[in-house]
Amino acid sequence: MKKYFPFFTLVVLLLTACNNNKPSNTSTSGIAKIACDESFRNILDQEVEVFEYSYPDASIMVDYIDEAAALDSLMHRNVDLIITSRDLTNDQRDILKKQGRAFRSRKIAVDAVAIIVNKENDIDELSMSDLRDIFSGKVARWGEVFPTRLKRDSIKVVFDTSGSGVTHYVKEKFLNGGSFGKNVYAQHSTDDVFRIVQSNKNAIGFIGVSWITADLKTNERTMEEKVLDLKNNNEVSVIDFTDRIKVMAVRGDEQPQGVKPYQAYINDGSYPLFRTIWAIDASAGGTLDHGFFSFLTGVIGQKIILQTGILPAAEPVRYVETVK
Repeated sequence: MKKYFPFFTLVVLLLTACNNNKPSNTSTSGIAKIACDESFRNILDQEVEVFEYSYPDASIMVDYIDEAAALDSLMHRNVDLIITSRDLTNDQRDILKKQGRAFRSRKIAVDAVAIIVNKENDIDELSMSDLRDIFSGKVARWGEVFPTRLKRDSIKVVFDTSGSGVTHYVKEKFLNGGSFGKNVYAQHSTDDVFRIVQSNKNAIGFIGVSWITADLKTNERTMEEKVLDLKNNNEVSVIDFTDRIKVMAVRGDEQPQGVKPYQAYINDGSYPLFRTIWAIDASAGGTLDHGFFSFLTGVIGQKIILQTGILPAAEPVRYVETVK
């Protein structure tokens, strides 16, 4: 009778060795799956890139979905960490408590909703009242807003997705949670909003401000240089906007002049379309999810947020304007 014990033992040893080579789940190693509102993808991609570079045994898998779906994933235990534009409601907190899950939520940034139009649009500024009329469908043509060369063109309003944080924010801000007019269209992503605005002179899009920033100096650096700069440098040069589209200035109802969503105007409240970004974590302590949550709220994570063109919630950084 043949004996297979040596071969079986060898297989077990090989499998054990392979498993031992896999990184265990700690605050800096293993695999973590998180959900994030698609409008924050530009921000979180950079956070993940630096985190994984700093901790090579860590793998952060991000599912970029709309905000409603991200919250639903957290409630149904599909993920333990989400990034959204709003904190948990009391009902959602009660659900997590009944599930026996310890949770923590923290504001990690102050973002702004940027308004982008085609470069052929000759209107430079919109008031909050103008926006309210556009969203409700009261105003349907550009000529009803301003004497423009596009006066006969219908206004086409585009958002990223119907359940995104940007869409939710605008509904609450301008329509008290009511319905949009017939001229408002939901897309599948922020990239779609860019594409439509670039190719349609009558379109107007609404996106997170991090999508319109252009920091060429940062893009030219290697990852090693970026990480070293984040650890040693507390100064951030002024960030400008991309020239792919036109960024519209917004005027508050009580303001004499509109401003664009630069960090300084978001910080002092002059730019009226600002919102918060929250990290909500229901993972156990010592896991990779918890480690990444700590990274987002820590010094390096907050500096990364500043470099995306929005305001970090915690880390004070001095702005220095570069001399050209």
